[in-house]
Amino acid sequence: MHRDGDRYKIFSRRSIVLFGGKTVLLSGLVGRMYYLQIIEGEKYKTLADENRISLKLIAPKRGRILDRFGRPMAVNQQNYRVLLIPENTKDVDFSLMQLGKVIPISSHDVQRVKREIKRRRRFLPVIIRENMVWEDVARIEVNAAEMPGITIDVGETRFYPDGTQAASVLGYVSGVSEKDLTGDPLLELPGFRIGKAGMEKVHDLALRGKSGITQVEVNAFGRQIRELERREGLPGAETWLTIDMELQKFVTKRLGDEAASAVVMDIHTGEVLTLASTPTFDPNAFNRGLSQAEWKALASNPRSPLNNKAIAGQYSPGSTFKMVVALAALEKGVVTANSKFFCTGELELGDSTFHCWERRGHGSMDMLSAITQSCDVYFYEIAKRTGIDRISAMARRLGMGQILDIELAGEKKGLMPTRAWKKKAKRVSWQQGETLLAGIGQGFILTTPLQLAVMTARLANGGKAVKPHLTKQVVPFDVADPVVPEIPEFKSIGIHPPHLNMIKKAMGAVSNSPYGTAYRSRIKEPGFQLAGKTGTVQVRRITKAERETGVKKNKDLEWRERDHALFVGYAPLKNPRYAVSVVVEHGGGGSSIAAPIAKDILMEVQRRDPSRGQSGKAAKSHNFPNSTTVKKG
Repeated sequence: MHRDGDRYKIFSRRSIVLFGGKTVLLSGLVGRMYYLQIIEGEKYKTLADENRISLKLIAPKRGRILDRFGRPMAVNQQNYRVLLIPENTKDVDFSLMQLGKVIPISSHDVQRVKREIKRRRRFLPVIIRENMVWEDVARIEVNAAEMPGITIDVGETRFYPDGTQAASVLGYVSGVSEKDLTGDPLLELPGFRIGKAGMEKVHDLALRGKSGITQVEVNAFGRQIRELERREGLPGAETWLTIDMELQKFVTKRLGDEAASAVVMDIHTGEVLTLASTPTFDPNAFNRGLSQAEWKALASNPRSPLNNKAIAGQYSPGSTFKMVVALAALEKGVVTANSKFFCTGELELGDSTFHCWERRGHGSMDMLSAITQSCDVYFYEIAKRTGIDRISAMARRLGMGQILDIELAGEKKGLMPTRAWKKKAKRVSWQQGETLLAGIGQGFILTTPLQLAVMTARLANGGKAVKPHLTKQVVPFDVADPVVPEIPEFKSIGIHPPHLNMIKKAMGAVSNSPYGTAYRSRIKEPGFQLAGKTGTVQVRRITKAERETGVKKNKDLEWRERDHALFVGYAPLKNPRYAVSVVVEHGGGGSSIAAPIAKDILMEVQRRDPSRGQSGKAAKSHNFPNSTTVKKG
């Protein structure tokens, strides 16, 4: 009995210890479960949802770009894409081969698709081709059963309705490269496009808009099961430009295939109505992706279609610069408008001879007749008396030799030389002969077509420092009543009004006097007349032998050896409103090539003017100078 009692006591103690241990363990388990489910429940619910729910960005619609009248210049259109989902086919090569029987697929695209499949999960789609035409989409859909894993997807892509016509202004969009990544998650979305040039790049952030978000349920492998919630993003802002698209198309067509540029601007507001550069390119090609052959053709074209000549082309201004020289001479007081010099056809300086374009000479010239007939000898004389530093200072006041901040990337500043500049840049002193060359807009001087248009605008508007711009307003998508920016008040550049009136009268004579170099390109309709100045710039040195035997005509020379043709002008003659500059590289004579183009442009811009009832009144008659010498061509 004693032994049984001892065994019972031992069993009871063990039972109590075991029960107590179990109670402690169970209490700990209950406490832990309470802690995890009640106290930390929200935290772990969130973690679970994060594993189950995936947040994805939705690319917003890119904002439209419109011209000054609301005409679309850059829009979005449906983008049909053909995709391959690798897990839906047993043989990727077979599917691609079958697709290749329906639409053409390059070997480059095939290799790219295979590389992407290796880097990604098999249930994720891979883009084979984008921007497909409906006929190709239809053929794929009809043959879908024979192409496992191939599917059609519909998105949006950028589209430029007028193609090449405004490429110099709009630029283009393209895929995001590594150097474009800034941390913005939008940039990492497949197929996302950003502005790479032109106004697409200038206003890229505003045009992008704000991304939307979609919540999707995924399984442990990351496969999408269903969409739980979707919040659309905010489309990009609408950007209104100062460009008149119909005028832009007219000008681009008028320039044709020449290596040329033209700028049209409002002389009072600085609004640029046309900024054309030819030959041009199709920005739609950059969006869909250029082939190697297409890129090579653009890059190797000697007429430089990728260079925006209107803002980046740098040229000697030739005789279009003579108004600048005249104003500098008048301001210094070395001459008056009535001062006369006799042109024999050449001027001697030391052992050098400087020639006039008129070999026989113009005879006695005052400032009015010298500008009208573009006498070089007259401007050699007044440039020598004025000096290069004063000429350069006047040119800068008129907008030359500086960046004008027109918004577009790639704008060049040109060059307005001074004595100090040459000493620093060339490490030699300035020579008086170089001043004579500057007097006719050659030598070291370089300008852009944009600067020439601004110079002309400042002459025509009474000496106001108007600055060019391309953006009219940027309107966010969620703003119903946008504020229209006010037109700035431009300050005077400080030129004596009688001097400006003298120059304007002379420019009127260039186009409307029978002795003017652009008389054959005058506008005859009352109230539409123009004023201007021709320019012809040599790009090669004419030898003494050529002068004695007769200089070859431009048409007889190789294209690269022909003169540049220039013209600047404004219209109408009374109450001017529009300024234009035209540069045709290696085009020949300014009066025979550039002036007719400028005439057609100024006629068209006035015809399209909505306020034509006020600006179209007949101009008063002007008295133009007489002379015995007429410039031919």
